[in-house]
Amino acid sequence: QVQLVESGGGLVQPGGSLRLSCVASGFSFSMYTMRWYRQAPGKERELVATMSSAGGVTVYADSLKGRCAIFRDNAKNTVYLQMNSLKPEDTAMYYCNAFALPGAWGQGTQVTVSS
Repeated sequence: QVQLVESGGGLVQPGGSLRLSCVASGFSFSMYTMRWYRQAPGKERELVATMSSAGGVTVYADSLKGRCAIFRDNAKNTVYLQMNSLKPEDTAMYYCNAFALPGAWGQGTQVTVSS
């Protein structure tokens, strides 16, 4: 079955960096646009980054533009989100998603930015 497993979250100080990973299985990963979302307590889920299936197109939310990069390794069925210069407002649960694939959500990985 379709499975997405995120990892790499944790507690980081403001200004720090994290690299999130999402390993996919159960579908043809290389054929799907992949997205990272985040959701903070009491807030709506926010799309933060998108990468097309072959990696040629990337789109970022204004809130993270210039501070993050999405990339993928289709040979490893993995999509990454590198986040730099983290701010307390980046604190959220981060999820990966295969665009337009029903049920293709991971369990999330928690990112907490705090001193």
